[in-house]
Amino acid sequence: MEMFKVSDEVALMVKAAGGARKITWGGVFVFIILLSTGLSENDTDLDFCGTWRHEKGNLSLNVSLSTGCSEISISAGQSSLSIDGQITARCRRSEVIPLKQLGLDSEEETPFCLYWEPLLDQLKLQVRGKNLTLCWPTSMQGSCCTDLSHGANTPEARYGIINGTVKMDLIQRNIMTAYKFKGSSIDCKALCDQENQGSTQVSIESSAVGNMEHPCARSSQVDMKEDFRGYNITAPATKGVPAESSTTVHLPRALKQAAKKSSEVVCTFFKNNFLFQEGHKGVRILDDVVEITVENEVIADLSEPIRIGFHHDVIPKLHSRKCVSWDTRKDPWQVNWLDDGCETQQKGAKHTECLCNHLTYFSVLVQMEPRPVRHLLALSAITSLGCAVSVLSCVALIVYLYRKSRRSKEQSIPIHLGLAVSLGLLNLLFFFTGVLANVGGEGVCVWVGAGLHYTLLSSFTWMGVEVFHTFWLVYMVFSPSPKPYVWNLVGFALPAVPIIILAAVGDIYGVREVLPSDDVSNPYLMCWMKNTHKALLAHYFTNMTVLAILVSSGVVMLFLVYREIRTRDEWRQNRVAFLSIWGLSCLFGTSWGLTFLDFGPLSDVVLFLSCILNSFQGFFLMLRFYMLDWMRKQASGSALGSTSTGSTRQHMLQAQENS
Repeated sequence: MEMFKVSDEVALMVKAAGGARKITWGGVFVFIILLSTGLSENDTDLDFCGTWRHEKGNLSLNVSLSTGCSEISISAGQSSLSIDGQITARCRRSEVIPLKQLGLDSEEETPFCLYWEPLLDQLKLQVRGKNLTLCWPTSMQGSCCTDLSHGANTPEARYGIINGTVKMDLIQRNIMTAYKFKGSSIDCKALCDQENQGSTQVSIESSAVGNMEHPCARSSQVDMKEDFRGYNITAPATKGVPAESSTTVHLPRALKQAAKKSSEVVCTFFKNNFLFQEGHKGVRILDDVVEITVENEVIADLSEPIRIGFHHDVIPKLHSRKCVSWDTRKDPWQVNWLDDGCETQQKGAKHTECLCNHLTYFSVLVQMEPRPVRHLLALSAITSLGCAVSVLSCVALIVYLYRKSRRSKEQSIPIHLGLAVSLGLLNLLFFFTGVLANVGGEGVCVWVGAGLHYTLLSSFTWMGVEVFHTFWLVYMVFSPSPKPYVWNLVGFALPAVPIIILAAVGDIYGVREVLPSDDVSNPYLMCWMKNTHKALLAHYFTNMTVLAILVSSGVVMLFLVYREIRTRDEWRQNRVAFLSIWGLSCLFGTSWGLTFLDFGPLSDVVLFLSCILNSFQGFFLMLRFYMLDWMRKQASGSALGSTSTGSTRQHMLQAQENS
C-alpha cells in the first residue's frame, strides 16, 4: 500500500507550480492524497498494526467472526479490543477472552498486529509478542475474501487505536475508535496461481536453512477401507522443486483401527509463512507444515506412529532441530509448537523424519540462535566425578559428626549434620539426573527435578544457617543459641514451601536439554526446570535470589569474623588461620558466587573453576573438618583449631573471664 507517498515528479511539479502561481498547502495536501490513492493497490491479505490505548485493569478481547466476505472491523475501547466481521470461508467464532494472562493490566498502551491470510482462511492477532490464533489454517477453499481496502475513518476518542498502519504504511496518527476494511470475493485457485506467478523465494535470516514461498495449501484425501494396511502420500509437486524433495507422509495400519467414526483421512500440505511462527525469538518453523486429520475424531496414542519426511536445505550443526506439533485443542488460541508425542530422526543434513503418535499440525522447529555450552563433555565428566566423591565424603562426614555428637555437646554439630545431609542428597540426585532423564523421561523428571531443586534450596538454607550461627557465636557470647529442632525446621521444612507452590503451578519441572557446542543435535538431557518462561521466572525468584542473599551475607560474615578474631594469638599460626577462613568460605557458599562472574573472556575459566569447587564441595567440607580436628589434637587448647565454630563460644567466655 503506497498511501501518503509522493514521487519525485510530483515534488518537482509542485515546486515549479510555486514559481508560476500561488498554490495553497491545503490544495497540495489534497492533491497528494488523491494521487497516492490512485496509485495504490488493494491488498490480497491484511497486515494491520496499531497501539491500543486503554485503562489499567481487566482487559478483554471480543471476537465475533462469521463466514462471508463483506468487511472486518478492528475496534477498541477503554477495556476491550474487538475483532468482528464477515471475512472467513469456514471459521466461525464468537468469544470473549480475558487478556489477564498477557500481563496488560498495569499498562495503558498495548501494541498489537492483526494478520489475515485468505488462502489459508487464517487470522492471527499478535499482542506484545504473543501470537493468538483466531482462525486456524485450513486447506484452500473455493472462494477467498481478499482485495482488502481501507474504509471510512471512524470518530476520534480518548480510548482507541493510535498510529494505525497497514504493511508499515501509516494511515492515521490520531486515536480512532475503529478501523474497517472491505473485501471482495475471488476464486482461491485463481488467487493462488496469481500469487505463485508473482512470488519469489526469500532466504530467511542468517543461515540458508530454508526458503519462504507463498502458502497455497493443497490437500490429499485417503479412504481407509477394510483391507487398509498403510498408505504413502507425497505432497503435490511445487514449481522449481524436485519431486524427491517433496514432503512424504506414511499412514500406518494402526490409524484405521483408531478411527471409529470415519474412514477418511485428510493430509493438507502448507508452505511455511509467518502465520505459523511462534512468538519466541531465536526459533523458526521451516519448510513445510503438514496437517493430518480424521473428521470429527481425536486420534492420539497410536500403537504405530505416523511417519512424516521433511526435506529441507542444509541445516548447520550449530542449529538444533526437532519435530514438533501444534495441538489446537490444548492451545486453542496461541501458536505453541511442542515436541510432545513426536520423535525426531535426522536422516541427514537435508532430511528429517518425524514419528508422531497423534493427528494435528506437524513441522520441524529449528533453533536459529543456539546457546551451546562449550566443553560440555569435560564439564560433565568433572561434575560426575565431583558429585560421586562428594556423596562419599558427605556420608563419611555424617558418620564422623554423628559419633562426635554422642561424646560432645557442641551446639554447631546438628547444623553441620544438616548441611552434610542436604549436600549429600543434592550431589546424589545430580549424579543420576542424566540417567533418570534418558530412562524415565518426562514423568520421572517432574519428581526428580523437584527433588533436585529442593535439595539445592535446602543446601543454600543450611549454608545460611551456618552464617547466622557463626555470627551468633562470635557476637552473642552470653545468649543461648536456638535449639537444634529450630534449625531443622529452617533447613529442611522452609525450602519445601516454594517447591510445593511451584509444583502446584505446574509446567515447571521436567526434562531439560543442554546443547553442546560441537553437536547441538545431540543434547545432554537432565532432570531440572524446563526451558519455559514460567520456569525461568521461578529460577530467578528462588535460586538466584537465595544465592545472591547467601553470597552477600557470606562475604559480610567472613569480614566480621575476621575483624573479631584477627587479634587473637591463634592467628599467628598461619595454617590454622588459612584453613579456618577457607572452611568458613565453603560453609557460607561464597564459591557459588562465581555463578555471577560467568561472562566475558574469562567465562570458560570461571565455568571450570565453579564446576570444580561446587561439585567437590562435599569433599572440601569433609577435608576441612578432618584437618582441623587433626590440628586440634596437635595443638590442644587452640580455639580456632577446633572442628567447629562451637568452640569459639568457649574461647570467648574464657577471654571475658580473664578480662
